[in-house]
Amino acid sequence: MPGAVHQVHAFVVPAATSSEEISTIFLEFGLLIFGLGIIARLARRWEISAVPFYLLAGLLFGEGGLSVVDSSDALVPTLAELGVILLLLLLGLEYSGDELVQTAQRQSRSGVIDLIANSVPGALVGFAFGWGIPGALALAGVTYISSSGIVAQVIRDLRWRRNPETKPVVSVLVLEDLVMAPYLPILTVVLTGTGLLTGLISVSVALIVVAVVIIITLKGDTSFKRLFNASEPVGLLLIVFGAAVAAAGLAGLVQFSPAVAAFLVGLLLTGELAEVARRRLDPLRELLAAIFFVYFGLSTDISNLPAVLLPAAGLALLTIGTKFVTGWFAAATVEGGTISRLRAGALLSARGEFSVIIAGLVAVSGILPPTFQAFVAAYVLITAFAAPFLARWAEPIGWWWEQRPGRVRS
Repeated sequence: MPGAVHQVHAFVVPAATSSEEISTIFLEFGLLIFGLGIIARLARRWEISAVPFYLLAGLLFGEGGLSVVDSSDALVPTLAELGVILLLLLLGLEYSGDELVQTAQRQSRSGVIDLIANSVPGALVGFAFGWGIPGALALAGVTYISSSGIVAQVIRDLRWRRNPETKPVVSVLVLEDLVMAPYLPILTVVLTGTGLLTGLISVSVALIVVAVVIIITLKGDTSFKRLFNASEPVGLLLIVFGAAVAAAGLAGLVQFSPAVAAFLVGLLLTGELAEVARRRLDPLRELLAAIFFVYFGLSTDISNLPAVLLPAAGLALLTIGTKFVTGWFAAATVEGGTISRLRAGALLSARGEFSVIIAGLVAVSGILPPTFQAFVAAYVLITAFAAPFLARWAEPIGWWWEQRPGRVRS
């Protein structure tokens, strides 16, 4: 028995880590969560999204700021990654495969517009900065992909889940995520100089996985659902969460998007199973999502931002505008008028987790200068901070536009 106790203690507190260090980590983490709770309460009282305030808090207390919290500790980054996985998992639980395919078909034109309008500016700026094909390809991905995490959070904060533009927006996000399936392996090949055959294999695996999951959901195959039981919510919680995390981990190993993998796991569940899983996972999602947003701010060194702030702001302004173009076409498929179109554009304007993942791939490769990471950090922070406020202002601006004097009414 003493040996077993010693083994447990060695697992919880590694020998290389002193009890004081563990206590310090607990103290910092506890104060971080407490602070996020205060921010969430204030944001709810003011009826605005807490996302930009999470990011701002991370900037102020992270690297280059007050340095109160050490973002290099393994705990916070790991929980932040779990936050992204949960955000996408619950997004997948919202819709069935049939709904996904139908709405994606309706949004095919918006998807093409989205790809061209938002990736081209990033690619051009990448070439303008002298970063060559790797930088242009990487920055094109940064400006193209919206933040599914921030969109999901803003939809929840503003209670927009049942708004007419929400499903078209989610369809655009899903199309973007599916584009990431071949994009990330291609980017990895370009950054690392991996052989063409390896790159083709990675892309093929990604496309096959996506196709298989969608086919399973469309055929209504329920054999795998024997693992799940809605009458045992605790077991359902553990199995669904474990499956999503394991799928994300496996996806990362084969150069597939972990976020897309988590989304596909959610897509496999429908009906009562999905509803029970959503209710059980929702509080955990709120906690880990908050940690994700604040972690991005914590890991960004403010001292590197001034040199790239103006060009990043210019690109952010341009590509926020192009996302409004995407949203305008996407929301044209539903009834809602100008207000719905503006809300769709505002939701899509934020960049976040995928853009950070792309910057991380670039950092690991070492092929581009540190200014690239600083540029992406400034760009993401600007769009992520602006999007919730734009969402908040979309309705009054849309109402004013529709009620303006002299407007020709149909």
